[in-house]
Amino acid sequence: MPGAKAHLDQLLRLMTDKGASDLHLRPMRPPLLRVHGKLIPVDSEPVPTEIITDMVTAILSPVQKTQLLEKMSVDVGYGVPGLARFRGNVFRQRGSLAAVFRRIPFEIQSLEELQLPDVLLELTHIRSGLVLVTGPTGSGKSTTLAAMMKYVLAQRPIHVITIEDPVEFLFADDVATVSQRQVGTDTTSFPEALRNALRQDPDVILVGEMRDPETVSTVITAAETGHLVFSTLHTNSAAQSIDRILDTFPGDQQRQVRLQLSQVVTAVISMKLVARQDGQGQVPALEIMRASPRICDLIEQGETEPLLEEIESSVSYYRMQSMNQSLLSLMVHGTISLDEAMNQSPDAEDLSLKLRKMFPKLEDAGDDMSPSTADFSQITELQQFKKLYEEQEEKQKLQLAERDNRLAELEKTLEDKDEAVAAAQAQMEEISQQQTQLTSEYNRLRQEAQQKIDKLSERIRELNQRLLAPTK
Repeated sequence: MPGAKAHLDQLLRLMTDKGASDLHLRPMRPPLLRVHGKLIPVDSEPVPTEIITDMVTAILSPVQKTQLLEKMSVDVGYGVPGLARFRGNVFRQRGSLAAVFRRIPFEIQSLEELQLPDVLLELTHIRSGLVLVTGPTGSGKSTTLAAMMKYVLAQRPIHVITIEDPVEFLFADDVATVSQRQVGTDTTSFPEALRNALRQDPDVILVGEMRDPETVSTVITAAETGHLVFSTLHTNSAAQSIDRILDTFPGDQQRQVRLQLSQVVTAVISMKLVARQDGQGQVPALEIMRASPRICDLIEQGETEPLLEEIESSVSYYRMQSMNQSLLSLMVHGTISLDEAMNQSPDAEDLSLKLRKMFPKLEDAGDDMSPSTADFSQITELQQFKKLYEEQEEKQKLQLAERDNRLAELEKTLEDKDEAVAAAQAQMEEISQQQTQLTSEYNRLRQEAQQKIDKLSERIRELNQRLLAPTK
């Protein structure tokens, strides 16, 4: 069906030209493009059912056609030379075929170009552990992982293995070498590919999605055995991600899984895309949780509710942040509007409270947080904020000084204990030497005494013989 395939390529080219992220094909409707998060119909006639059927079946392999017949849907990777790659899903609805295609650019953007925090670069240098990137469909998970993989490939002389369904971004060997395996084409399943990957000398493993208990279990095992594993989940927060993983296992196994997770989870990055205030597309907002000792303890104990509080209190040292803190930062920098921040917040009341603390008159001013240039009271408020900030900074310095003093005391205690142990060892060595000398002296005296006893015994025998001689 060359004509049908060319028709599909034309729609995909239109999608790329419009800057759309997705293309929806449904029978008896014009094609739909998702631009900046909104579905917009193409100005054309509705597409007949048979045309859609011809277009999507033209790009399916025999194996994929069989899967479509058996499971009523199939994932497909499709590339248009010189344009882009596309991840598609063909499915049945109301008895006819429909499809959705997502555009995957050939050129992989960097973390800086995606406006992602620098802390994500730190995660690419980790030697082992589990890094999860989570969020709803279309939140930028795959793009973020691709940017991180691009950095890994450019910086570390290692072997990277990706297991995807289907393969999305195409990676090229750089400083590192990469092997990309597609489920259904290069391997039968995620668990099978993961088991094989452990025998293929990997350093970093990228698993497209943790879909089932077997895949989750194998991913955790791979992280436990000293590999750095990246994967995704369709969850909205770190706490929800931990709960989702635990819920995939029976109740009698969850305690063991909690212990394993507390030891291997390195970071959970939860994402969503929010509309920019200037109308120029979308920008990512992120919740970032990292494996601090407290976080690991909470995961091991199964207490996921306090995770959010710990995340928000660990901004300075561990560079964590909650989703509300990320939205607040975007809004303060003028990237997104107040309304967008409120709409996208998982807890609008908490975000409102944070805003009122920082900007007491924000509700009266609406989105405009800029003070009047003629209002001296604004300067006074800024001075007050500066004073509070300095007091808080001084408080933190005192806390750090107290921690340093405590550490110094502990180090001194350890040194004293080490000295005591060394003295005890020296004393034990001296006692051991004395014991050796006493044992040697005892053996010498015993030998001399034995010799004297032997001589006396001989003398007694001689005397007895002399006494008995005249009688005879």
